[in-house]
Amino acid sequence: MALIVQKFGGTSVANPEKIKAVADRVMKKAREGNKMVVVLSAMAGETNRFVDLAHQMQQIPDPREFDMLLATGEQVTIALFAMAVKEAGMDAISLLGDQVKIITDSRHTRARIKEIDTDMIKKYHDEGKIVVVAGFQGVTEDDHITTLGRGGSDTTAVALAAALKADVCEIFTDVDGVYTTDPNICKKAKKIDRITYDEMLELASLGAKVLDIRSVSFAKRYKVPLHVRSTFTDTEGTWVVEEDQQMESLPVSGVTYNKNEARITISKVPDTPGTASKIFTPIADAGIVVDVIIQNTRSGELTDMTFTVPLTDYDQAMKIVAKVAKDINAESFSGDKDIAKVSIVGVGMRNHAGIATTMFRVLAEEGINILMISTSEIKVSCVIEEKYTELAVRSLHDAFGLDKDTK
Repeated sequence: MALIVQKFGGTSVANPEKIKAVADRVMKKAREGNKMVVVLSAMAGETNRFVDLAHQMQQIPDPREFDMLLATGEQVTIALFAMAVKEAGMDAISLLGDQVKIITDSRHTRARIKEIDTDMIKKYHDEGKIVVVAGFQGVTEDDHITTLGRGGSDTTAVALAAALKADVCEIFTDVDGVYTTDPNICKKAKKIDRITYDEMLELASLGAKVLDIRSVSFAKRYKVPLHVRSTFTDTEGTWVVEEDQQMESLPVSGVTYNKNEARITISKVPDTPGTASKIFTPIADAGIVVDVIIQNTRSGELTDMTFTVPLTDYDQAMKIVAKVAKDINAESFSGDKDIAKVSIVGVGMRNHAGIATTMFRVLAEEGINILMISTSEIKVSCVIEEKYTELAVRSLHDAFGLDKDTK
């Protein structure tokens, strides 16, 4: 008998028929003697509908009330799921984040989980019930409803699996696993059988949409085996697990891209101690995440500072930069929203030379200019013009033979 946490996304529970199909799938596992915890997202499209409603009421919705509204989507799906289970002759109970006591900080719309009280779940398991929990939501210590941001249901599932010491956390989606790249733009993309936590963290942070980065971080920290698979087939998906020697044999595991970034340059900045802090502190205080940073030295004790931010934060960042540029006596500043970041990822990079060189050569042969470069131990990222994104992905996928060698 195992303790299994299963998470189903919005497309998996998009209508009553699909919710019944998910219930059947879960009950099959329960009948085998497993203790089941099910985490559900809102029905596909519901969260967007709530966002639109909120903006009809308030230009910039109040964060606390926004969370109260957004959290209702999951309440619908978990209640319908529990009804479907009961109708089929088994027992289930639906629980909201505040009932389970998924305690978060007080950052509304992007809260972080601090702790989880598992007593209620264990109590209902002892009574033989399937426990279904609303994903994406939690509660502050002073009882205010919070939401975890987009992709938050993945985080809920993995955090519950970690707290309960579950045997596995299965993430069910509309795809059957993690691919070497986006199959929509590269027909040669192949499903990866096994991938490391570190590789998945990099892929998630660089634009891969299969798993939320916070969920992978939780899984790595608490060594929760993750299984990413399709709701609509019984085919085994991709396992996200700890690294082994076989995984290091391949230099590159995947190619990913992110078009949701923008580039900002502050030109002729005084090259003095503390200048970088003056630029990036107000940006950080606004909750804007800065990614790639490049500093170019000029003559005359001046420098250019170029960095990337999420495209959704571009307008706000430019307003901040306008003030900062004036305060530090920079000559000018500019922005570019027509960029993309293309990346290669693989733990095998640690033991293989020339990986970055191959990437640069491939892009050059396709006539793609590299605007910025960022590296880590297991990834190389290049910022390029957005119009070349698909060409870059396909070329790199071919160059590293990812249609042949997968894990």
